[in-house]
Amino acid sequence: MQFKTKAALAAAMFTAFAASAHAATEITWWHAMTGALGERVAGLADQFNKSQNDYHVTPVFKGSYDEAMAAAIAAYRAGNAPNILQVFEVGTATMMYSKGAIVPVTEVMKQAGEKFDPSVYVPAVAGYYTSPKGDMVSFPFNSSTTVFYYNKDMFAKAGMDPEKPPKTWQEVVGAAAKLKANGEKCPFTTGWQSWTQLESFSAWHNVEFASKNNGFGGLDARLTFNSPLHVRHIENLSNWAKQGYFVYAGRKNEPEAKFYSGECAMLTSSSSAYANITKNAKFKFAVSALPYYNDVPGAPQNTIIGGASLWVMAGKKTDEYKGVAKFFKFLSQPEVQAKWHQETGYLPITTAAYELTKKSGFYEKTPGPQVAVQQMIVKTTAKSRGIRLGSFVQIRTIIDEELENVWNGKKTAKEALDTAVKRGDELLVRFEKANK
Repeated sequence: MQFKTKAALAAAMFTAFAASAHAATEITWWHAMTGALGERVAGLADQFNKSQNDYHVTPVFKGSYDEAMAAAIAAYRAGNAPNILQVFEVGTATMMYSKGAIVPVTEVMKQAGEKFDPSVYVPAVAGYYTSPKGDMVSFPFNSSTTVFYYNKDMFAKAGMDPEKPPKTWQEVVGAAAKLKANGEKCPFTTGWQSWTQLESFSAWHNVEFASKNNGFGGLDARLTFNSPLHVRHIENLSNWAKQGYFVYAGRKNEPEAKFYSGECAMLTSSSSAYANITKNAKFKFAVSALPYYNDVPGAPQNTIIGGASLWVMAGKKTDEYKGVAKFFKFLSQPEVQAKWHQETGYLPITTAAYELTKKSGFYEKTPGPQVAVQQMIVKTTAKSRGIRLGSFVQIRTIIDEELENVWNGKKTAKEALDTAVKRGDELLVRFEKANK
């Protein structure tokens, strides 16, 4: 009996040892996705984990983009950073100049022996995350752009054609006036006000947001979004707010809830809002291109990238980097990318995923997500490639503060934009000195 007990114990120990010897290498992925998007992130990790036995990706929600980035920096200093960190596009320059904290994705894939061809990614997406040397520094993941949403039911009730969305800002204010006259308390709102009303607005009208090709040309870039066109637009929004046409509802994506709840009739925000709007809206809605001023030469041009990319943190084991590379290869598969694009409204990051989606007939049945793609596949200019500035996260906060001064009547549009440029430039000067 004693022999059998010892034998059983030995067998159990052997089994445990064998299991631990073949335990999957753990890969931690910190992200900032909530709601329907958070569910899809978990689904991607689960799909990858089930596709092989060597690596296990664990997605961990770490709060908003700013919070996740701050947490990762603190964790890196403490020696326990995640393997993968999702960083929004405005954090790109800061991450690029974080000496020793990250490993460029090109290097990760090369060391792991995984084939990696940047040319398969959509140029407007890949170009944003590429260093001056031509190496991709982070992995494009949830790339989005700004689009215009409108409530078709509200349009019809106000006597407008629900199949004809406003194309220009002049038409937006006309629609807002009709909606207000019909009793709507929130004709128009906007999410991510800095991104939609200044950053994308600039590229869409082919004007600079900052000098030096919006920062791509060097660390000595300075802000230029206080031009007469920018002032005109913010002044218009201020006047529309006073007339009850525009309702300010928050700095980030909070206004999206006011749209899908049926409170607001029109919304400019991220194409990625499509997933939550589809899930929650109890009315007919549609997606259209971002409005523009039709008296501005060259407009519309193209909108710019938003969303985030995946950065690989330094100081990890070789096996972990191999796991990261395998996961990125999985995420790049056309079928995986096509499904992600179709379910979320984010852009397909590879041309193959776009072609696969188009071939499937998805755009004919669900035209909304194609709007974002069409706005991004246009050949970019030096003024519309994107914006890459140091301390951009803090600059956005400054812009938010100054725009709120406009909405609450404390400052004129010109005063607020001039102040935002001055305060933002001070941060750019500091960033340049720290990274020379």
